[in-house]
Amino acid sequence: ILKEINLLPDQLIMTQSVQLVHSWVVQCLMDILEFQDKSPNDPRVLAEFVDTLVTIRNRHNDVVPTMAQGVIEYRDAFGADPLTSQNIQYFLDRFYMNRISIRMLINQHTLIFDGSTNPGHPSSIGCIDSCCDVTNIISDAYECAKMLCEQYYFGSPELELREINAKNKSQPIEISYVPSHLYHMVFELFKNAMRATIENHETSSTLPPIKVMVALGGEDLSIKISDRGGGVPFRKIDRLFSYMYSTAPRPTIGDHQRTPMAGFGYGLPISRLYARYFQGDLQLYPMEGYGTDAVIQLKALSLDSVEKLPVFNQTALRHYKFNQEADDWCVPSKEPLNLAAYKAAK
Repeated sequence: ILKEINLLPDQLIMTQSVQLVHSWVVQCLMDILEFQDKSPNDPRVLAEFVDTLVTIRNRHNDVVPTMAQGVIEYRDAFGADPLTSQNIQYFLDRFYMNRISIRMLINQHTLIFDGSTNPGHPSSIGCIDSCCDVTNIISDAYECAKMLCEQYYFGSPELELREINAKNKSQPIEISYVPSHLYHMVFELFKNAMRATIENHETSSTLPPIKVMVALGGEDLSIKISDRGGGVPFRKIDRLFSYMYSTAPRPTIGDHQRTPMAGFGYGLPISRLYARYFQGDLQLYPMEGYGTDAVIQLKALSLDSVEKLPVFNQTALRHYKFNQEADDWCVPSKEPLNLAAYKAAK
């Protein structure tokens, strides 16, 4: 990651926010290197190592908003040409995926070597639950998003939840997964669905419910969250997953007193990374004028849930070094034709 940071535009690297993140990554590396010559069989060394990992994790708590601030500073000062936007998108996907993996390792190590067990979740090994109750996590995420929504809008859509277990119709849906990852994805989608639903029905006396379908098959676990929030034009889907674009008001970094309904616009792209981390995916299917279906696809079999991690090699280097090639399909304008202005001009 340190090598890839140096391939970003110089003006972005030199922003105060990116310099701060860079210093955290360097310090993390130096902290870990302190242990390369120490004995792993010494209990005191192991305890010290756990303490160091906790310090590293805490130091990196604000990496996402800090890096986002750096991107905003760069975009506001220099704009964003297509190649730069593509490189920043490529880098941040890899940077945040690496962060998910490192925090996963730190959480797993500290939980295992802490020696304590969670009596409420006897099927958990560290942060992994071998019998993760999917609908229970979805319900928890909905209740938290509902509470947040009611703080902002004094109301919230109801939840209609259905599940189909094709493997065993009499059993609840359970998979081996990291509950916090699943919660993060679903919570983010609920926030978006609630916000869109309320803003699209400001003049209505009732709100249409958010409908969730959970289906477990032989290979896949699928979660579909459907809202009546009005949808978005199909051409804007890529923007919703872009780190360079956000329709939401900017929050204040360091303000942990209140979780915002919308922040830097990173909720969707990072939620998609959580899904892809174990070979799944997250997709949006909008119907402009009606609503949106958000679908999370996860691997039902733990043997298929292999980490997807970035590798720094010549292929990665080429992403930063070479310009975009000309498209081999005709590309229409990204913006729709303004017919009124066109007729007025004629």
